[in-house]
Amino acid sequence: MKTRFVSIDEARSIAGGVGVVIDVVRAFTTTAWAFHLGAERIVLTDDLAEALKLKAQLPGSLALKDGEPAQGFDLTNSPVHMKVRDGMRGRTIVQRTTHGTVGAVAARGAAALYCAGFVCASATASIIRASGETDIWFVVTGDEGKAEEDLACAELVSTLIEDPQAQPGPYVSRVEHSRAAERVTALAQSGAKGFAAGDVAMCMEVDRFDFAMRATMEDSLLVLRKVVV
Repeated sequence: MKTRFVSIDEARSIAGGVGVVIDVVRAFTTTAWAFHLGAERIVLTDDLAEALKLKAQLPGSLALKDGEPAQGFDLTNSPVHMKVRDGMRGRTIVQRTTHGTVGAVAARGAAALYCAGFVCASATASIIRASGETDIWFVVTGDEGKAEEDLACAELVSTLIEDPQAQPGPYVSRVEHSRAAERVTALAQSGAKGFAAGDVAMCMEVDRFDFAMRATMEDSLLVLRKVVV
């Protein structure tokens, strides 16, 4: 198996193979919770203005961004907030985050594209293993490809592809003191809107879900859907 760990900028050169876009804290943890609550699809974009434009074009859709709430956006990038959200069943969500969705858009050249966090690590590894694909790009979206929490998750998924019995402990333990985790925790403690004290803990729940999340082009949109393994 040929694996490469790349940054968002490097992901723009991906052509073929499997792309696995990792954003543990918090984009693809929040996304997984949206699917768990019944969301039908997530439209991924790398631009805030485009997110609002797409929301207007897709009747009944909801727009999600990270950081502080902003006019026109209905959802925050917090798994804690998402977990208690009503009315997700059958909905389309237009998501734009600083790292995760930008990384997914950058990696569109992959023949098969997945988005992942620890919450769906084994399911993601399982579906890739079953595909027989051996050319795999892991897009580490945070800190220009150096984010500890994203790199740890990417390394876990890579290991699980070859060894489904691999233990996640040494990987997930790297999340709590990562720069991203410390930032989210500090913002939550300061009372910043769009952040919650339990966000980091939810991002560390390994295999909380039994599905992977695959992104494909649908009518010129990059659409993420749940794939049950």
